[in-house]
Amino acid sequence: MKESVLDVLIYLFENYMDGEIEDGPDQEALETELTAAGFTRAEINKAFAWLEDLGGRRDRGQISVPADHSIRVYTDHEMGRLDKECRGFLLFLEQSSILTPNSRELVIDRVMALEGDEIGLEQLKWVILLVLFNQPGQEEAYAWMEDLIFDTMIGHVH
Repeated sequence: MKESVLDVLIYLFENYMDGEIEDGPDQEALETELTAAGFTRAEINKAFAWLEDLGGRRDRGQISVPADHSIRVYTDHEMGRLDKECRGFLLFLEQSSILTPNSRELVIDRVMALEGDEIGLEQLKWVILLVLFNQPGQEEAYAWMEDLIFDTMIGHVH
């Protein structure tokens, strides 16, 4: 998965995830719309698999839950994907109680599932937003991240 898969995820988020996805079109209709928007079938399938895996990992508890006061040590592979700025931002969000140790691990897992080169801070913010959106009880953290992403985007337009 490359950045284009993240583009599919962002497209889905912006167009369907503000409300309940169940109220939106079925997967086949979404695939047709995404294809018409210029995304390849492979990118679309990988994006759906990414979302399914996000929900499945959360529901099955496949991400180990670190202790609240533990220190996260990144592997070389993770540091190759998440530069110092991204790791610092994750730490900031955790210290600000926007991310819990569990949601931080889920974010890192989903970043690593994107299978590409290093991702930038703006891409990381979208992954965080997608993870928080899919986490029950994280409405306040989600709202904070949503404001951060969209306020930053508006600031870049001017």
